[in-house]
Amino acid sequence: MNAVFGPAGTPDDFKELGFKNSLDIPDYIVKTGLDCFEYQCGQGVRIKEELARNIALKAKEKNVIISVHAPYFISLSSVEKEKRDKSIDYILQSARAVDWLGGTRIVIHSGSCSKMSREEALSLAKDTLKRAREALVSEGLDHIRCCPETMGKINQLGDLNEVMELCLVDESFLPCIDFGHLNARTLGNSKTKEDYDNILKTIKNKLGSSRFNEFHSHFSKIEYTENGGEKRHLTFSDTAYGPEFEPLLELVYKYGIYPTFICESAGTQGIDARMMKTYYKNLVK
Repeated sequence: MNAVFGPAGTPDDFKELGFKNSLDIPDYIVKTGLDCFEYQCGQGVRIKEELARNIALKAKEKNVIISVHAPYFISLSSVEKEKRDKSIDYILQSARAVDWLGGTRIVIHSGSCSKMSREEALSLAKDTLKRAREALVSEGLDHIRCCPETMGKINQLGDLNEVMELCLVDESFLPCIDFGHLNARTLGNSKTKEDYDNILKTIKNKLGSSRFNEFHSHFSKIEYTENGGEKRHLTFSDTAYGPEFEPLLELVYKYGIYPTFICESAGTQGIDARMMKTYYKNLVK
C-alpha cells in the first residue's frame, strides 16, 4: 500500500478546469492525478443525503477516498456541558455525512484550554470523545473513525502528546497529524527530518504499528506569530515559513507506511497535493 494525496475542499483550479459542483469532485481528483478528497463541513454539516450518496457512487467508481472535516465550532473541552453535548451532536452529523459519502474518517478539532489547565481541558475532551464514540456505536456508525487533529494555536488543546492521549480513548481513533500546525505552535521547531522522525516515532510508540501505518494527516505551510502560533495558511510557493514536505515523505517511504495526506494550502491545495504525490512517486519507483 502507498500513501495517498488530495486536497481539502475544492481548490482554485477546480472551476478553472471546467468543473462546476460537488458532483464533479471525483472527476477532478482523477483528472488531476490525485487519490482522495476532504469534504469541508467547517461551518456546519449542510450536505444533503441524496447529493452525498450520488458523490459516493462516483467516488467508488473512480476509487476516490473521501473524508470529512467536522465543524470548526466543536469544543470537546468546553467548560459548558451544553457545548460539549452539542459537540457530540456535530460529530454524529459529520459521521452520518461521511457515511453517505462512502468514507470512514472525520477530522475533529479539540477546542481551547480557556482558563483551565491543559490537564483539565484534556480530561474533559477525553470524556466528550468517549461519549461521542458511544453515540456512534449506538447509531450503527461504529465503522466511522474519529481523527482528533493537532492544532496550530498555542492556547488550543491539541499538541502532539495531547492528540495521542485523545486517540487512546478508543482503538478506532486515528490521529490527524497536521504538520503545518505543529510547526506553527512550536514556532518553527517541527520541520527538519529529525523533527519529523520524532513525531512519527511518537505516533508509533504511543498508538502502535497499525495506527502508525495509516494515520490521517494535513499538510500546508503556515504563517505564525511568536505569541499565538498559527496565523494563516499559505501556499508551497511561500519561502518565509515552513514546513517543507520532502523530508517527511522520505521518512514515509523509508518506514513503508501509508498515511492519507490532505493538503490545506490556501487555494493551491490541488496543485500542492500533486507536488507532494509526484515527489513521493519518484521515491517509490
